[in-house]
Amino acid sequence: MSAFAAALLAGALVGAALGALGAGGSILTVPALIYLLGFDPASATTASLVIVIVTSVTALVAHARAGAVRWRAGLLFSAAGVLPAAAAGALSARIPQAVLTAMFAVLAAVAAVRMLRRGAPRARTSVSAARAAGAGAGLGAVTGFLGVGGGFLAVPALVGVLAVPMGAAVGTSLLVIVANAVVALAARAHTASGLDWALITPFLATAVLGAWDGRRLAARVSPAALQRVFGAVLLTVAAGMGLTAVW
Repeated sequence: MSAFAAALLAGALVGAALGALGAGGSILTVPALIYLLGFDPASATTASLVIVIVTSVTALVAHARAGAVRWRAGLLFSAAGVLPAAAAGALSARIPQAVLTAMFAVLAAVAAVRMLRRGAPRARTSVSAARAAGAGAGLGAVTGFLGVGGGFLAVPALVGVLAVPMGAAVGTSLLVIVANAVVALAARAHTASGLDWALITPFLATAVLGAWDGRRLAARVSPAALQRVFGAVLLTVAAGMGLTAVW
């Protein structure tokens, strides 16, 4: 398979995951860029942020049109996590990468099991500012410390802590992803000049199309079924990262 074809296929999968589940951006994009398209890790991380921002904004628009975004909760959630993420990120530099990966795998597995075992939460018509800020700060600290998991951990937090319905949690998670990715990209904008846009462009094109398809797919699935699918995908991610930590 040519690099161009691989970029098209990988982009479609990433876009579908973001559109349908509100997660899976960087955790799928970075490995695809490194192992399929030959990017070095630093370039892959920067390129991933660009791809995730554009694709997530596309998916966010689609979910917003359907009224499936809790804007107030999402903005509070995002803003509260910025400083804890920065502080935890500085602390994580002293921890071996294998340990961080193993910790994320355990946390993701626990979140997955909770989503698979619980029924759909009783939705709240509104979320208190304090509760949203507290959950956002906690997630910011966790994602900053572990370095991954924005969407994959935001959705369980929105569902389990804030009792946001699964459909709205997917859309709101995209808002959180965009905010976090923009901050991260701003910190490394100077590295964007050397990126291989000949491969990023087709990747991004199919990712945007896939995001719309993912949103339409999510609209046809019941919230309970979508929650089970998300839990299963998250459990698979946890297993993969656990193996990575061991090997």
